[in-house]
Amino acid sequence: MTGHKGYGGISHSSSSSGVPGIDSLKNWTGQFTAPGFDDFGNPQSVWPYAIVGRPPERGGTTTIHAPIIPVIVDLLDKDGTVAVRYGHKLTFDPRPLVKPVLQSPIFDRWPYTTGRTQWTDAIQRDEFLSRVGGGDQGGNEDCDNGSGWHTLLNPDVQQVRRMQIPYGYWYFGVNPDGSPLFAIVDGNVFSNLLFPPTYPVDNSTIIGAAELAGDMTTKDVTTLLFNNVYLYEGNIGNCCVLGFHSYDFEPGTPANGNLPRLYVMNYSSWIANGLFSGGFQDVTGLSHELSELFNDPFIDNATPWYLSPSGLCQNNLETGDAIEGLSTTPTFSIQKHGMTYHPQNEAVFQWFAFQSTASTFNGSYSFPDESTLTTLSPPNLLPGCVPAP
Repeated sequence: MTGHKGYGGISHSSSSSGVPGIDSLKNWTGQFTAPGFDDFGNPQSVWPYAIVGRPPERGGTTTIHAPIIPVIVDLLDKDGTVAVRYGHKLTFDPRPLVKPVLQSPIFDRWPYTTGRTQWTDAIQRDEFLSRVGGGDQGGNEDCDNGSGWHTLLNPDVQQVRRMQIPYGYWYFGVNPDGSPLFAIVDGNVFSNLLFPPTYPVDNSTIIGAAELAGDMTTKDVTTLLFNNVYLYEGNIGNCCVLGFHSYDFEPGTPANGNLPRLYVMNYSSWIANGLFSGGFQDVTGLSHELSELFNDPFIDNATPWYLSPSGLCQNNLETGDAIEGLSTTPTFSIQKHGMTYHPQNEAVFQWFAFQSTASTFNGSYSFPDESTLTTLSPPNLLPGCVPAP
């Protein structure tokens, strides 16, 4: 790969069994070195991280329970009933999309360069396959045969939940026949209806109800699946959030040794064709969020400041963000079960570690399309991506 000189180095010996002192999903930790600056402009050269699964050096297959919780969204009128416009209730139901999601390359196997496997496993193997022993040979391996190093999701559809958005906090668009096509919802209202606000948890929110029912646990990767429901921040001009990954934090209890509980999750919306540029449709949002979740499950993996080719300036291990704004090849087409799916191309770990020669399967900085991201960010940037003097 060409571009700016890289300075990154990855420590293998620092891998461990996971972040200590928490009750959450299986993860492993490590660190890389690269010159940079923290949020306050202080020099920093060592960057710790946590990744979903087990360390590559240990090999084997880790299977993680992956609940899928379909969430129906109603847009409410002034009187509190479900709004009706053009003869149709403004209800957005993801249940018809559950099967296409399960059959997508997110959960079903597909022959990537790193093996016939699931989406997130394929990306992880591109990032860390060089650290796996025992003859794991990437594209020559089928994850179904049980060998090598894999981190797989076991999808499990759970009880349908319902979210109702109060009047004044939503917008909508319709199909030619007047039926509802998409909803755009106030992000703060959405989050308050999604996450439990109190402890002990009650069932007044989507996640609170799911936790109480046992539909999502601290050991899971949970997907809250929506149908063309997007978010704006503050006002409709700040649109649109197509998904996010995070976790619900709950205090520990005597039953778990009083360890803080982190329920790792993502909100992702199925995307109708033609709503957004760049080929963003169907599972683009879900692919983006799950890739980022695997690389940054606790949303605290800081990196040196980087400037993406699209002009994005950030300092965290968000693998989808570095590519989503590109005008060409932000998505990758995959044909399965009579459908064409559009997962998003992702920047890989080595790009954020500023490796001049990427230790990926084919030495690339992006996956699956290795031509999407071919250069590193300018290095040694101050907050705001200002070049250091």
